[in-house]
Amino acid sequence: MRAMPAPSLPRRLLLGPGPSNVHPRVLAAMAQPLLGHLDPAFLVILDRVQASLGELFGVHEGLTLPIPTTGSGGMEACFANLLEPGDPIVVGVAGVFGTRMCDVAQRMGAQVSRVDCQWGSPLQAEELAAKIEEIRPRVVAFVHAETSTGVHQPVEAITRAARGVDALVVLDCVTSLGGLPVHLEDWGVDAAYSGTQKCLSCPPGLSPIHFSPRALERVRARERPVQNWYLDVGLLAGYFGEERVYHHTAPISAIFGLAEALEMIAEEGMPERILRHQEASRSLLDGMTALGFTPLVAADHRLPMLNALEIPDVIRESTGGESGFRRRLLEKHGVEVGGGLGPLAGRIWRVGLMGENARLPSVETLLSVLRQELD
Repeated sequence: MRAMPAPSLPRRLLLGPGPSNVHPRVLAAMAQPLLGHLDPAFLVILDRVQASLGELFGVHEGLTLPIPTTGSGGMEACFANLLEPGDPIVVGVAGVFGTRMCDVAQRMGAQVSRVDCQWGSPLQAEELAAKIEEIRPRVVAFVHAETSTGVHQPVEAITRAARGVDALVVLDCVTSLGGLPVHLEDWGVDAAYSGTQKCLSCPPGLSPIHFSPRALERVRARERPVQNWYLDVGLLAGYFGEERVYHHTAPISAIFGLAEALEMIAEEGMPERILRHQEASRSLLDGMTALGFTPLVAADHRLPMLNALEIPDVIRESTGGESGFRRRLLEKHGVEVGGGLGPLAGRIWRVGLMGENARLPSVETLLSVLRQELD
């Protein structure tokens, strides 16, 4: 049987909400020869990955590990381990991913109380604190960097309220890790999850997660087993802890890539990386404003890596509407940008400047093709 030729794939500049483009060093690392998932040489790399992720999360204790799933799987891992049927949870909802938290928690059998805000605005800590005091939940959960709206959520006022009633705090860091400061221990966050395909600049498929000692104690004190065998952190700790007991076949090549990406972050330094994301975002906003776009989010709460921009009439009224315009950018110029979700569909674009793409040449390429299409 003749082998079919490999398809020729187009090159894209990925300026949507994720995935982001990957550095050649990461791709080369992923192409290295396979090792077994219990091979001592691989475990050295896995140790390094776990330690580096701990530094990015801002933690010194507990369990930090990359599980083979996407960010939504990381969300499910946190909730599956920390919630039992009937447990009360308060969820701050500022967009799609706060809404998803509610859905996942409900499927776990938790009693969900949600505190909503207008999409494009941050959660009001006072409203959440009042609900936390009223409900006295087992868990409080919210999103650090809401990918659907481009809002950066302050953390500490909410975690203080949660600690006041001895609730555990779960934080979504999918879009923030590797692009914003994250200090879980200092903030009082008990569990957090992220994804590799955004500011970490890896392919999708791994979710870095962290459980604090307090969260691990909660898992050990459960009355029922964790309802998801694969995501049971007590079992995962056997492999990702000191014992290295078989649990699943780790995605070796993906972890090779993550190890290289984390090495590149260490070489650059997080202060410099944060500044790079901020500078790229400022340049983008200046250029897009000149083309008629308007930032959705107030300056104090804007994410630098996910820029939510209200679309000018000239694009909404163009042939095919805003989605047709984005399709032309992709098919004609190889540039991807994201559309709005939920109530923001058709109203905003979400322009991602994440990891490797948080650079001025990426901004200049997008502005150049937009000027061509609008001319």
